[in-house]
Amino acid sequence: MGQKKLQRFAEIETFPNVLIYPEGMPGKWNEFFKNDHSVTLELACGKGDYTLGLARMYPDQNFIGVDLKGNRIWRGAKTAMEEPLPNAAFLRTQIDKLNNYFAEGEIKDIWITFPDPFLRQSKAKKRLTHPKFLQLYQPLLAPGATINLKTDSLELYTFTKAVIAATGCKTLTDIDNVYALPEIPPVLRIQTYYEGMHLEDGRTIRYLQFQLPAAPLDWRSIKLPSDEEALSGAY
Repeated sequence: MGQKKLQRFAEIETFPNVLIYPEGMPGKWNEFFKNDHSVTLELACGKGDYTLGLARMYPDQNFIGVDLKGNRIWRGAKTAMEEPLPNAAFLRTQIDKLNNYFAEGEIKDIWITFPDPFLRQSKAKKRLTHPKFLQLYQPLLAPGATINLKTDSLELYTFTKAVIAATGCKTLTDIDNVYALPEIPPVLRIQTYYEGMHLEDGRTIRYLQFQLPAAPLDWRSIKLPSDEEALSGAY
């Protein structure tokens, strides 16, 4: 590991807005933020561009960027301290361990911005909109909570639409080209580092917003189409 990464790993351990594998947090996030505002997550947040953007846009809500890579979290956490943005924080952990850190109904919304699409079919279960993850999120989400996916990956976009259909989720917004809209909603104008790169490459940015069904999910019983079938709409 490079010297710069080692330095950043050491620094985030001293940051008051970064928690690293914390214990005893379920149901205690309002104590951490010192207010009773709602909590929204950005998963696989990287440098936390959306966490910061949302925190600026909604000062009366709390936002937590979740990622395993501490050197990326460092950038977002440092910016949040410098501005300052007291309603933005970062959690270093694996996403499949979220239930160790949040209580039932504690999360208002989830944002998934430009995650790894894991394009190999054999790695589909690693996609953050796979039913395996939706089952993990379900008990943690408050009533009326939304899941928001913003991606340049046509494959992940069509896969997620197939998952929505297979699991009985409710689609609230489906935009197949964000920047073709005559007027882009403010919340979608927030750009991540990777989004900027994708736009320079001429890639299309897509957005889905959906809600999970009320009935508990059992991901092992859900049959999904292949990626080829999802891309062709054959589901």
